[in-house]
Amino acid sequence: MEHQVGPLAAAARSTERREDGMPEETAHPPAAFYDDLAASYDRIYLDWEASSRQQGDALHAVIAAQRGPGPHRILDCAVGIGTQLLGLAANGHRLAGSDISAGAVGRARAECRQRGVQAGLAVADMRALPFPDSAFDVVVCADNALPHLLTAADVTRALGEMGRVAGPGGLVVVTTRDYDQARKDHPSTTPLSVSQGTDGLTTVTFQLWDWWPDGEHYDLRHVQVTGRDEHWRVAQRQTAYWALTRAQLSGLACQAGLAAPEWRGPDQTGFFQPLLVAHAPR
Repeated sequence: MEHQVGPLAAAARSTERREDGMPEETAHPPAAFYDDLAASYDRIYLDWEASSRQQGDALHAVIAAQRGPGPHRILDCAVGIGTQLLGLAANGHRLAGSDISAGAVGRARAECRQRGVQAGLAVADMRALPFPDSAFDVVVCADNALPHLLTAADVTRALGEMGRVAGPGGLVVVTTRDYDQARKDHPSTTPLSVSQGTDGLTTVTFQLWDWWPDGEHYDLRHVQVTGRDEHWRVAQRQTAYWALTRAQLSGLACQAGLAAPEWRGPDQTGFFQPLLVAHAPR
């Protein structure tokens, strides 16, 4: 299949390239994307509070099946505004979180304070986690955060960091989109999602995907239209992803030193995305 290069892709690849031909960074880095999205991230969901509980319960069940009910020391290394962290905290675990977006971490801190959740939160790149070796029992990287890293070297480095802070035999849990299917279909958009805020405003969210010529990477434009009656506001932001297949990500996990990577589907876990479970080496 031939992949057309659209204006989004051209903009993202107008940066300096490394020896492997990949861009040094996109024109729209993830930190800026999530800084801009932090205030309205919950509006992606029909009911963010309910989704946080459901995701936390599903992740807790996966963790408990591997390590017992806990409580466990868990790092959410792509904490965002706290969607998974808050759900895991409700299951009694001891939580810490980090994210490359200062705006998202600030929102997560506010959400934790509001709910009385104790969690150490830090602004950090998952390729260089600011935690000592073996600081946690479990590291979670959920909701398609890892594919923001666009090269094998960066993904491997991040997975290695997760294994390092999880310690010998520690559990690493990563969730991504179903990219095996996306790599077959190469969709150009996502379905509309509609939410009603407590402020009475309706938000319509959708994404536009512009695939790179390699058929593996794509630039994403995230659009939110919010308002009511005749008054509406459009917000949009851009970033890039690597549509890693399960086989690719399993291979990179092994290269990072993680052991026994296994995939579970939503029908097995109740989590809304495919989920990779692996272990740090003993």
